[in-house]
Amino acid sequence: MMFYRLTPTLLLLIAITVLFPSFSLSIRSFRPIDIRSGFEFGSSGLLRFAEAPDYRNGAECAAANCRETASSCEPSLVHIAMTLDREYLRGSIAAVHSVLKHASCPGNVFFHFIAAEFDKASPRVLAQLVRSTFPSLRFKVYIFREDTVINLISSSIREALENPLNYARNYLGDILDPCVDRVIYLDSDVVVVDDIFKLWNITLSGNRVIGAPEYCHANLTKYFTDRFWSDPVLSRFFGSRKPCYFNTGVMVMDLVRWRNGNYRKRIENWMEVQRKKRIYDLGSLPPFLLVFGGNVEAIDHRWNQHGLGGDNVRGSCRSLHPGPVSLLHWSGKGKPWVRLDEGNPCPLDSLWEPYDLYKPRFHENRAEEPSSSSSSSRSLFGPSSYML
Repeated sequence: MMFYRLTPTLLLLIAITVLFPSFSLSIRSFRPIDIRSGFEFGSSGLLRFAEAPDYRNGAECAAANCRETASSCEPSLVHIAMTLDREYLRGSIAAVHSVLKHASCPGNVFFHFIAAEFDKASPRVLAQLVRSTFPSLRFKVYIFREDTVINLISSSIREALENPLNYARNYLGDILDPCVDRVIYLDSDVVVVDDIFKLWNITLSGNRVIGAPEYCHANLTKYFTDRFWSDPVLSRFFGSRKPCYFNTGVMVMDLVRWRNGNYRKRIENWMEVQRKKRIYDLGSLPPFLLVFGGNVEAIDHRWNQHGLGGDNVRGSCRSLHPGPVSLLHWSGKGKPWVRLDEGNPCPLDSLWEPYDLYKPRFHENRAEEPSSSSSSSRSLFGPSSYML
């Protein structure tokens, strides 16, 4: 048997690991490169992306405060919510880039990023990365407590769909600042090729809570199990409504109506039914269909050319739907950054590539992270959200 002498240095490292587990987690997250995920870590923990062009407002844009005094409550802002995590980070950065590039007033776009509490890349590191890539971007990062939803999630047709962060859209009314009364939700695998203000200005008529492109030719029955349709109570739930399929990766949401109608709880109720009876197989989408199907503000299909990632099993190549395009969406298993890195892209992946800021051979200056004793560092671990 071999024995090792515990030197003072080794004892100190063991003590730090035991007393401050987040320190050990951050050390393990500093990996050299992961080609399949499409990014690498530098020694500072920041992922390596090139700095985006500085998109600024023109003279015709409504006045907005400078970033240093920015507030999400300004009435001139367009609010966009997205998730932010290590696996889809490359897609998120490309999506933000595309929005800013085509926005008529990019300085009036405010991003709300939802980050998982226990992601391999901490919310602090992700926020630093966003700021280094988009120095003038107006944004806020919110920490999503995964235990909020973890006990409501059931197994899905694809493991990625079981990620708790996929369900963060259910909680936007609670997560975002109360003054934010309207938001555009975007998945991380989209690029916008039109002015986002056009989507923002769409009217949600009557008492409608969300707006999205609808696809009424789709066979809605395939999104629910035989057990759902054979149940004499559940199968009559849609009643006189005429529900159409819609994709939850692009939605305009009225958060005032959402909060007043307690729609988070309505969605959770269906997730609880799912845990008991297994009424669907496809992640976070079916509860939205059950709650909102037949009462969605129909938005032009140009705002969600979805399915470009193929199906949820093979991720095969797809072609565009007929008609004009304002937003491209690689929903499905195949993601453009993965296929491009593998040298086996689909033809439409070339439309995503111009917005990709990832630079595998980009040598960034090694920025030092804030000291753990600094006030800015302490604030990152106090509130559930923060701005950089």
